Amino acid sequence: MAAPNIVNVNTITGVVTFVSNINTQQGGMSVIASNPAASGKVLKINTLTAAGIGATCSVTIKLFNQAAGAGTSVGLGHTLSVPKFSTLAVITKENSIYVQEDQSIAAFKQPNTGGSIDIICSYEDIS
Repeated sequence: MAAPNIVNVNTITGVVTFVSNINTQQGGMSVIASNPAASGKVLKINTLTAAGIGATCSVTIKLFNQAAGAGTSVGLGHTLSVPKFSTLAVITKENSIYVQEDQSIAAFKQPNTGGSIDIICSYEDIS
């Protein structure tokens, strides 16, 4: 099924998701938002913020061409420095993106940096 016509939608649901304590010991990748194939919806990512916990960290955010962090990817931000006890806005309302059917967004904490990363993401589930 194709993504819905966002001019004539039936439902828009606000969603906030988060992943805490992303670190390389946990496998490195955490899926933030995933839109399964044939879902009949599109996800409008309004904000994605990374918080550095314990030490300055580096994070990479990628958009995948398959759900659940699978397939090939393009970078939304590579090796972004997140200062200790600070936040970094990666996606904002001014540069929001759509995650279409069978696409996903995932975050990776770069190895060889201390601390961990928390990610919070706010999006609209449109169907």
